[in-house]
Amino acid sequence: MTTADNGVNVQALLDARQALKDAPDAALFTWRASSTWDHGVHSTTTIEKFHGLGAEQTHKAQSTFESDHPAVFAAEDNGITPIEYLLVGLAGCLTAGVASVAQNRGIQLRKVESVVEGSHDIRGILGADSDVRNGYEGIKVTFHIDADASRQEIEALVAQSQKRSAVFDALTNPTDVTVEVA
Repeated sequence: MTTADNGVNVQALLDARQALKDAPDAALFTWRASSTWDHGVHSTTTIEKFHGLGAEQTHKAQSTFESDHPAVFAAEDNGITPIEYLLVGLAGCLTAGVASVAQNRGIQLRKVESVVEGSHDIRGILGADSDVRNGYEGIKVTFHIDADASRQEIEALVAQSQKRSAVFDALTNPTDVTVEVA
């Protein structure tokens, strides 16, 4: 087995997995995002704090995300559309998983790229056809991976990443979402 250096501290992940098996309450995380409407369909969302390991936590830096619609929708195009953020999340989660699994399996990565495409009939969100859903009809992820591994080993990396991806799970399984006015 070769030693790979993909920049992932697998031992810390394995230690965390064991520690959380012994203290499952610490594994209950609440991720938060705060969004403020700016103008038109433009909004700004910030992420800084979350709850986990039994306490409030703060990211190293606050992250800010701009959401808008493109000019072809008669908007100002100040950021990507909210539905595109789902693609960003899926790509990021699956890619992190590939790197982590490769590190754990001793596979050296040279390059990992993905193309994530979502098929979306916007007649649904526009109310033009009540039989068309509002969200994606389908999402396709295509990985291009260069690694010291066989095609079968690379396919296994992607499969394990998909199996453990929180974003893949949230997109492919029903998730309860509650919306309320405070």
